[in-house]
Amino acid sequence: MKKIFTVCVVSLFSLSLYAKTRIEIAEENSPAVVAINVLRNDGTTFTGTGFVVSSDGIIATSRHVTDDALFLNLTFNTGAVSGQAHILNLNKQVDLALLKIAARDLPTVHLADSDYVLPGQEITVIGNPRRLQNTISSGLISQVRKKANGVLWHQISAPISPSSSGSPVFNEQGNVVGIAFGSYKGEGNQNLNFAVPSNYLTEMLRKAGYPPPLAKDGAEQATPSNVPLWERFTNHLKLCWESTCRLLNHNRE
Repeated sequence: MKKIFTVCVVSLFSLSLYAKTRIEIAEENSPAVVAINVLRNDGTTFTGTGFVVSSDGIIATSRHVTDDALFLNLTFNTGAVSGQAHILNLNKQVDLALLKIAARDLPTVHLADSDYVLPGQEITVIGNPRRLQNTISSGLISQVRKKANGVLWHQISAPISPSSSGSPVFNEQGNVVGIAFGSYKGEGNQNLNFAVPSNYLTEMLRKAGYPPPLAKDGAEQATPSNVPLWERFTNHLKLCWESTCRLLNHNRE
């Protein structure tokens, strides 16, 4: 009975086995986060944020970053600058865009299933606020909001500033659960920021013919949203059990 109880407790708390520090999240994902440099038709410049979702040069960002763009290119955290970036696909309803550059073997992020996101969950954001490249900020999922048209938003408390649009929002396992795109401005508004759930990006990549870089490990393993709840729960228990087995095997060693 004691062994069964131990296994149950370990399974219930196995989520914590997958949690990473923010230092780990930043080190693993910063190489895939880019600054998007925009020259607009009127001659003005603008900077946004994006992140690599395919090693052959597919970049995700906010759609409004590309508005009125005459020329786009990317700056990586190494200082390397890409050639011209071309707009591959746009989704105005959820403010997402896919860009393409000529590249290969780029580091990528991994996408989590955003249906697992809950209010109160800790997050880490990597972006370029005020063109300060690869700035790390932290916060919470403040709430999951549904707009009148049915589109979901994540309200987040992580600080967002101009040039942060398109920043990846990471969960505790270091996988992307959202894409930051805007804030409520004005006197008295504090940390009322919003992100597009990652499942919209997953769907967009599939429609564009690119396999999304789904998280392979971790308790929030990405599962298509149309999978029945009982199957999702079963998958979660399976992951918990695998985590328990790994822990027990490690203790034996």
